Amino acid sequence: MKQYNIYDVDPTELIETAAKELKSMPHLKAPEWATFAKTGHSKERAPVREDWWYVRAASILRKTYRYGPLGSNWLRRVYGGKKNRGHKKEHFYRGSGSIVRKILQQLEAAGLIAKTEKTAPRKGRIITGKGVALLTRAAKSLIEAAPKPAPVRPHVQDKPKEHVKEKPMDEHPAQHKDKPKAQEHHAEQQKPKAPEQPIAPKTPPEE
Repeated sequence: MKQYNIYDVDPTELIETAAKELKSMPHLKAPEWATFAKTGHSKERAPVREDWWYVRAASILRKTYRYGPLGSNWLRRVYGGKKNRGHKKEHFYRGSGSIVRKILQQLEAAGLIAKTEKTAPRKGRIITGKGVALLTRAAKSLIEAAPKPAPVRPHVQDKPKEHVKEKPMDEHPAQHKDKPKAQEHHAEQQKPKAPEQPIAPKTPPEE
């Protein structure tokens, strides 16, 4: 049986596919203020997408799978950004803590993440088997929907060409049709010239 992995697909496509499944869960629900609230102090406007809450939840679920156990402070740094302060130097501000905490609480209520025990290396939340299954299904759907590459034809070696003897130059009359003329001209130049006879002086007519 083939094993599917979230690392075999594009992260953006995985988050988009997982967000569609999170919309159908009753525990994941965007609050009323999510339509006009900013996601951090560094942002100038609220998100344009209407379903940005579920996209952020899917992104947090994927980061919990990769870097868990993790907490809200670490996620606030991840989703923070630099604020444009005009002529002043840009300053980094962390993301909204209220958004991160509420999404973590909703994912925990849905059974997708859970808090670590005291024996864990550090405190925070880790992904559960249900959360891994959700991301695996999303990766599987993307892999199966991807177009399959065309089959590669086996390389067929060309047959060795038969050795063809080149015809001698004398057997190509088309290329040497002017050769006899050239030989005649050369022979005429080599013929010895006859000595020139002296011209007799004209005698005056008799009276």
